[in-house]
Amino acid sequence: MLAVIELGWNQFIVRKWDVIDVKKLENEVWTTLTVEAMLVSDEEWKELKVWTPTVSWSKIEMKVIDEFKGDKIRVFKMKSKKRYARTIWFRPQLTKLEVLSIA
Repeated sequence: MLAVIELGWNQFIVRKWDVIDVKKLENEVWTTLTVEAMLVSDEEWKELKVWTPTVSWSKIEMKVIDEFKGDKIRVFKMKSKKRYARTIWFRPQLTKLEVLSIA
């Protein structure tokens, strides 16, 4: 089984035992999280279930493994012909999730 879920304004294709990195969530480490899927299918895409906006009977259980900082990202802003340029570096806060079950 695989499912498409939405977390933090991003969509992810997940399978059982997948580990994904999402924007920081407010859940504690080693707690479980349950979300509804936007789409559920088998591995060959033969049996496909889509609902609007989510498949209400679907439950995807995930466990919060870790909270960490991501890689450094460079943000460069410039206005041409105005002698204005700024460079900002930052490291986003991320949460690592493991998919326990797709039902």
